[in-house]
Amino acid sequence: MRNGRTVTILVIIITIFGLGAAAAGIFSAGGPGEYEYISIRGETVTIYGKGIYQHMSAEVAPQGIAQDFVTLFIGIPMLLLSLYFARKGSIKGRILLAGTLGYFLVTYLFYLVMAMYNYLYLVYVLLLSASFFGFMLTLMSFNVENLKHYFDNKLPVKLIGGFLIFNSLCIALLWLQVVVPPLLTGSMPVQVEHYTTLIVQGLDLALLLPLAFIAGVLIIRKAPMGYLMASVYLVFLSILMTALVAKIIAMKLLGLNVFPVIIIIPLINLFTVFCLTICLKNINENIVKERSPFQISLN
Repeated sequence: MRNGRTVTILVIIITIFGLGAAAAGIFSAGGPGEYEYISIRGETVTIYGKGIYQHMSAEVAPQGIAQDFVTLFIGIPMLLLSLYFARKGSIKGRILLAGTLGYFLVTYLFYLVMAMYNYLYLVYVLLLSASFFGFMLTLMSFNVENLKHYFDNKLPVKLIGGFLIFNSLCIALLWLQVVVPPLLTGSMPVQVEHYTTLIVQGLDLALLLPLAFIAGVLIIRKAPMGYLMASVYLVFLSILMTALVAKIIAMKLLGLNVFPVIIIIPLINLFTVFCLTICLKNINENIVKERSPFQISLN
């Protein structure tokens, strides 16, 4: 079995190119500065006009920079740390690795389909590809039936599952408030700006929120797959919500109205980390003797 070695190589690729992409987002400069642009829909959009995100709107570009800070100072260190423990044969390490790879997968999926074309295009392609295959190979390294036995029977599955279900429904309702009214009136959502469509809302509603809902239902039922899905999703969500908090702070610094999300999102972030901590504390690494493919790769 060589999955562990392959994942290690993919993590190194993500680390190197992720560092470059995040640093470019944070430190790149140049450009004409802010200016107004009339979109194809006749809407006036303020363009950021600086650095690698210079063709993005003045509202979205700072959010991308804020997420780059989270990727650089939280995502990449967590990726390397979780890989280290995964290679030691730790189940917790593999769960953290899978969730962190999930964060990079979703992050660069959004960067590839939403960020305006720039000279990092192929870097985003590479990061998305490496993240996807690393994520899938890490998930495939688990024996799902055995994984359930690592978790203590005292694990509060209703609390964790209920939170995942509640969070998915709340975010879905939030996005539907953005999507549905313009569809009924035939108008254009202001969030579209000069982009092609509501990409964040669409991918959330189609993929990420149903995944959280299903993970919540399965772990409440104590289904073996539920333990894998819920624990990995909590890792992913913890990093993603941290990035969302950073984005909200960036929006606040721009003078935008961020109430009530400036209260709601940090609370969700804290409760996500709380649920993840409970989940990891209720894993006993010594219950089942299972040799990890990450260990095998070192031989």
